[in-house]
Amino acid sequence: MARTGSGALLSRGNIKLDSFLKRNTERAVYQRIRAYEPCVVVSETVRKVYMHVVLSDERVYLAEYPPRTLTEALSFMRVRDIELVNDMPDFLHGKNRELCQHIRITYVTDKPAVRGRDWLRRDRRVGLPPAAPPSRRTSHCPTITHTLEGYPALRSLGELPTLPAARSASCPDPETLGLIRVPHPPTQPPSTAPSPTFPLSPSSLRFNLLDTGQVPRRIGSVLSRLLKKDSSSGGEEREAELHLYAVSHTSRLYLHLQSSWNSFIIRSTLSLDPLYRRRCSASSDSCPGKRLPAISWERTAHLFGQLSCELLQEGISVESLYLLLQELRTAAHRDITLRRLFWRSSELCDFLVQTLEESLHGCQSLSGVYTADQLLLSTLIAQTLAVMFRETEVEPARLNLLSAKKGALASRMLLALICDAELQTQNQRSPVDCELQALLAEYLDASCSLLFELLLLGHEASRCSSADSFLSVGWILGVLQPHPHTLSFVGYQVQQVVLVLSDLQESFLSPLQSVLLFQRCRLLLACLQYNTQLAQHLRSHFREEFRYVVKLSCAEEKLPPRYPISQPTLRLVEQILTLYLRR
Repeated sequence: MARTGSGALLSRGNIKLDSFLKRNTERAVYQRIRAYEPCVVVSETVRKVYMHVVLSDERVYLAEYPPRTLTEALSFMRVRDIELVNDMPDFLHGKNRELCQHIRITYVTDKPAVRGRDWLRRDRRVGLPPAAPPSRRTSHCPTITHTLEGYPALRSLGELPTLPAARSASCPDPETLGLIRVPHPPTQPPSTAPSPTFPLSPSSLRFNLLDTGQVPRRIGSVLSRLLKKDSSSGGEEREAELHLYAVSHTSRLYLHLQSSWNSFIIRSTLSLDPLYRRRCSASSDSCPGKRLPAISWERTAHLFGQLSCELLQEGISVESLYLLLQELRTAAHRDITLRRLFWRSSELCDFLVQTLEESLHGCQSLSGVYTADQLLLSTLIAQTLAVMFRETEVEPARLNLLSAKKGALASRMLLALICDAELQTQNQRSPVDCELQALLAEYLDASCSLLFELLLLGHEASRCSSADSFLSVGWILGVLQPHPHTLSFVGYQVQQVVLVLSDLQESFLSPLQSVLLFQRCRLLLACLQYNTQLAQHLRSHFREEFRYVVKLSCAEEKLPPRYPISQPTLRLVEQILTLYLRR
């Protein structure tokens, strides 16, 4: 599933569902829907029901087949794990059973367990709350769904028998759907480097009307209210499971779930930082208490085109380039539409990669030392490119651009972001060299975040059977391996992991440090699993550190439980320790 130029969703042969979502959700919510796919749903309250799973940036929703109402299944805030289960469900037969992808989502809930009941049957007994009057576009439709009970083999879409409706109700309007819009902070951390020589732009100039206000929570959907009738809230938290059975070997639902969850835990962890939150709400500071109107797709496209032309003009000064890139990065933090537009033309992405190549590798001083301006500009480019990857995996133009000409642009981006992590200086204690070292460290943080995004792209491609699947994790690491500075670059990232997970640092990790640790652990794990040469190098150079210095208990002590990213990071650390300690 992808989106078209006007902001509408392009569903794979499911115009009815897309029309339903567009008509019955707020514009801000609709624009952030990532994917939807039909599958069989099994949970404590849902028993083998064929439904549409609708995935947004923050939540998983369920819609009947055909769509009548939409209800929230869970929030990514409560998710603990998302995994593929290697089994063949007994309620399917033939090819459907062999092709089925079983996805298990483990999450935390404070609702009491519901055993041996089917929400479909319960829904028949409970009286429907007063419904909103139907609009001219919406007819009365039953809130009943198809169930697989009694149908041993799941048939193709549209062939499932329809159960008789026990009752009917009006399809809900947006007011009946409990969908809210939460402000989405930028995906890159605030800069902590010494003051740059370039003037700083406080916020985006032309995109300052982007909507960052929060819509108050309203009453939940019809199904949500029905499900709450006989289950009380509160009590101790416990784990529950949601099982999704996608009957297709080409299903991308698992990839979308993993990507959405990664994005959510990073974004929500960074939003715990006060400075980060201030940057996120800068566009509405001028109008306290007022909710600024959202910019339309057409207006955003116009402003993005204007900014692109200014960036691509010949003879632009370094100072002007820096200011325009700041504006682009700030706007991209706040508007997913702009991020999607970025991938629809190769010019701007190619320009940023070329500028990074020249700044980091082609314009060093005669002494071979980076200048402060070069490092500042390179850091900003890496941060800008990284944020363009966030939440745009369903944009087909992104994969098309990066996979064109056998991944030529992706290869250039990978090779451009790698640099020597050892700063060649005459006097490491001089103020100038200390400042350069701090700027280089900031660049290495930003480049790790960009490489993390490229590795996520590789993980997605690794699970695809299309012709574009060569953009795999193995391919990415194979491109980097011959680079003369790859070992220095990767070694620095691993050293930072060792430093954080040892007794050398005793304080809690900040939200920014926690996110960087998560990204570095993903990089280290990829090197150990997907590239033999890099894995051998890392094992031989860091085996003792991971055997005697790195401790899982240190990670547990330093990662606050309230950080959404803490538990996923601890699981990564466990995997890394297992690989390192394996003979």
